Amino acid sequence: MTAVEFPHGSLPPGRFPRRVPVRQVLCLLPLLLVTVVAVRHRDVLAEGFGHLRSADWPWLLAAVAATCLTWVAAAFTRQGAVVDRLPRRRLLATQFAAGSANHLLPTGLGAGAVNLRFMTVCGIPLARSSAALALYLLAESVTRVALLVALLLAFPDALRFGSLVPPDATAPLLLTVAGVAVLAVTVLVLVRRLRTAALSFLRTALGELRSVHARPSRALALWGGSLAFPALQAAGLVLVGMSLGLPVPPVHMAVAYLAATVAVALVPTPGGLGSVEAALVVALVAAGGPAAVATAVVLAYRIITVWLPLVPGALTLGALVRLKVI
Repeated sequence: MTAVEFPHGSLPPGRFPRRVPVRQVLCLLPLLLVTVVAVRHRDVLAEGFGHLRSADWPWLLAAVAATCLTWVAAAFTRQGAVVDRLPRRRLLATQFAAGSANHLLPTGLGAGAVNLRFMTVCGIPLARSSAALALYLLAESVTRVALLVALLLAFPDALRFGSLVPPDATAPLLLTVAGVAVLAVTVLVLVRRLRTAALSFLRTALGELRSVHARPSRALALWGGSLAFPALQAAGLVLVGMSLGLPVPPVHMAVAYLAATVAVALVPTPGGLGSVEAALVVALVAAGGPAAVATAVVLAYRIITVWLPLVPGALTLGALVRLKVI
């Protein structure tokens, strides 16, 4: 039987000329998502940039510097959560890209997915990478809440919610939290496969926790970075507040920021867009700031910490995908 010949440049019926360039599509996806998010929030962007024009620029530059240092703190914390040495430059670039991904997907999912992929590409097994991710989230949550509690104990009058919070809102909130906890425990008890997977993950996480704390340098990076991260974020808001003349003491602004971010931690919106702004305005007003100035400060702060890094972060994310770093 002789081979069937086809004209030059043609392919047999049913054959495609080439595979779909999945990686190239993924490189462009972050920029597409940035465009969609920017169009949806164009009014907020316009108002935020308008407030920046009337701000005191030295304080704004200091806020930009504090924002950049948050990526360094995140890189230290990520390295501290795993025993294996991660490539430093790629780790830092990944944190910058993860920040962009975190504002395009529900809170925590974007950064978590990027870092999980980065660690597995670095050769860390998926189970240990997941345990390191959980350890990072635990350390960051514990230090954020601990910093908030310490500041509230030192400055008990930092927040004055008054009529902002209905007096009968505490009981329903506590009941909701308790109901979610009871539901989670019930599901774990009744579903054997899920319980087995959870116990296996817990054993892996505890083993990773012991390994990390057996090395002082890793433990210092984990807890020091996780403490520096919310402190730098709060400092950024304080600096923006000072640039716009918000009549609230700096420590009280920091307490307002920490209280607002803790309150919206479980709100599944992309990067907290919308929920964080509302919570920050409420917290700054509770700290004694006028509503109009507090709104201006929050919008300017989110421009610096979210919108300005979004495009370069998306470009970095695309480059890391193309280079197979993630």
